[in-house]
Amino acid sequence: MDGTRRQERDSDEKAKPKQRRQPRRITPGYLERAALFYLERYVSSEANLRRILRRKVKRSFEVHGGDFEQAERWIDELILRLRRNGFLDDAAYARGVARSLHRRGKSARAIEGKLREKGVEASQIETALMELEEEKPNSEFQAAVAFARRRRLGPFRERSMREERRERDLAALGRQGFSYALARCVIEAEDAEELEAILANEAGL
Repeated sequence: MDGTRRQERDSDEKAKPKQRRQPRRITPGYLERAALFYLERYVSSEANLRRILRRKVKRSFEVHGGDFEQAERWIDELILRLRRNGFLDDAAYARGVARSLHRRGKSARAIEGKLREKGVEASQIETALMELEEEKPNSEFQAAVAFARRRRLGPFRERSMREERRERDLAALGRQGFSYALARCVIEAEDAEELEAILANEAGL
């Protein structure tokens, strides 16, 4: 009997929804700890970190109340201090994101969109893309080939499927922000070796 009751109690406890932990009261110290904890795990732009901290403030004030203007001043002071101490650097962040997304086969347009989404200034985005092109001449072609290889498009498909999937493959590159001319160059290449040869020639190998 006791075993049956215990099983029923355990079943009831599992059925209960977990209560969401109440947010803590906002203080300058709490905001700093939250910011540093986030930056230990992720690289961030100033605008992105500011959005994260504002969300924490909003959730806390919904429960505890508070002064939004005061919290905004705390966030401003914290962002400035983090920048001065080297924890935040939007120029370096833009360069890092541009390189990372390029390796994953993202177009310059897609990289620009991602950096804008993270609140990076237009001048810093432009500089990051220029530096990427200097480091990797013809970086847009390299990215398109990398994307096609990763998704097995065009010459990376089985030959019997290429013609049937041609338009879809072109559209896939187009959705990534690559130009139609560049998409055709990649998708209509005879084989992967032809693309590799083009990349080798562009790199001066």
